Amino acid sequence: MAECGRKALSLLEAARSRYESLQISDDVFGESGDDSSDNPFYSTSGDSDSDNYIAEVGEEEQQHHKKRDSGHGVGGGGSGSCGAGPPGSLSRSQAEEDGWTEALQDFTVPPYKDTYGPAQKMPATATALDFFQLFVPDNCIQNMVTQTNMYAKKFQERFGSDEGWCPVTAQEMKAFLGFVTSTSVHRCESVLSIWSSGFFSNRTIALKMSQARFEKILKYFHIVAFRPSQGSNQGLYKIQPFLDSLQQSFGCTFRPSQTQVLHEPLIDEDPVFITTCTERELRKRKKRKFSLWVRQCTSTGFICQISVHLKEGQGTDGLATLKNKPQLHSLVAKQLCQNISGKNTIIFTGPSITSLSLFTEFSKQDIYCCGLLSTRKSDCTGLPQDMLVCSSTPAQRGQSRVMMKGSMSLISWYNKGHFRFLTNAYPPTKQGLIIKRKSGEIPCPLAVEAFAAHLSYICKYDDKYSKYFIFHKPNKTWQQVFWLSISIAINNAYILYKMSDAYAVKRYSRAQFGERLVRELLDLDDCSPTQ
Repeated sequence: MAECGRKALSLLEAARSRYESLQISDDVFGESGDDSSDNPFYSTSGDSDSDNYIAEVGEEEQQHHKKRDSGHGVGGGGSGSCGAGPPGSLSRSQAEEDGWTEALQDFTVPPYKDTYGPAQKMPATATALDFFQLFVPDNCIQNMVTQTNMYAKKFQERFGSDEGWCPVTAQEMKAFLGFVTSTSVHRCESVLSIWSSGFFSNRTIALKMSQARFEKILKYFHIVAFRPSQGSNQGLYKIQPFLDSLQQSFGCTFRPSQTQVLHEPLIDEDPVFITTCTERELRKRKKRKFSLWVRQCTSTGFICQISVHLKEGQGTDGLATLKNKPQLHSLVAKQLCQNISGKNTIIFTGPSITSLSLFTEFSKQDIYCCGLLSTRKSDCTGLPQDMLVCSSTPAQRGQSRVMMKGSMSLISWYNKGHFRFLTNAYPPTKQGLIIKRKSGEIPCPLAVEAFAAHLSYICKYDDKYSKYFIFHKPNKTWQQVFWLSISIAINNAYILYKMSDAYAVKRYSRAQFGERLVRELLDLDDCSPTQ
């Protein structure tokens, strides 16, 4: 037993040293006040999040190949011959003519042309509200006050006066934000539970505003009161100015590391409901009418940029007119990366974004990529067909094949299933290791190890992020996007707090930071960082 423990420890130490060489920092999104001493990026346990992320694609690939095998009369599951490749893929002769070769060459990605970390130094006395207002400053809150009062006036002119209404003030608007934000801390289903006599009641903060006054502000709350004369077809016109301001503040306050990821974060409206409801209840649940994509720093979890796409109706930038998913996701990726060209950034992508044409276009902008490839979800145009179908010869665990075109590598790696990666960020001549407690060391190309290591940190971040999602569930899509954006801003604020001198004064956990922010928004006493 002791020998097994020593072996697991040695594997963990080996993993740590390799992840340090990949330049992944320690977890700054720790649950406790102290930084985590465990490796947060690639678990050596059997249920690693990054393994699950890759395994989902692997299982889909194997099931897809089995269906195709049965259709062609071939047995043997995923290791059998899979017939023709996906649409747009090249035959062997076409691939050779196009420049694909099995002769591997080494290359080096140029050094990062930007600094990494917070863009401004916050004082040790900075409060949770100070960090939050880096993204939602007073002028932004004052705009909410102005637009809400304008909407209330216009509404009453059209539908009759509301005797219970009086214009909202900036102090009340801060309190309003604090009340709704409190649902992410106490995880109550309704913000109105604060004034109830039930389990989620909170008399301490309920005294700051009456329930009737809160409901009046909630009724008239607006970011943009009226549809603009120009660009009136934009489905998110009621929230777009706030999103633009928020994204600008993200870029001004933090400079991400060289490695970043493009993905859809975990944004379930009610994580507790999702995990406890029956399958029938889940099917009946109303689906969100929008999708959110982000560009996220893999060293800290800081979300650098967001892109919102409406699934129904008319959206911005022509996204709603695109029915082809790879084409849509390619355009989203370009939007998310428009501010990082020329910096030698390394981007990790999922199967829906990964494509040769996109990666080639990014390489011209000094953006390097490493993406997981799926023959079902990815655009496989221009890729060698031989690398995308299963070989008739059974593969051994850890075995890999590589073909190159210039500095672009297409990797087929076997680990209880075939996994394919497209990259120009890691040379195929360099080898890595997947280190697991049960299986030991599994050889792989360095690109595979880097992808697994960085993506597992993002999985860890998303798991924690879902705990602090604002539970308030409005019906209007623009309000759902707004509160989701506020949640992202609070998480980003916490990351900056943990990287500042204020963290040395009082080490708040994420939950404690949220509680402090609520109290400061409500202007309650004892809000200093040392309390």
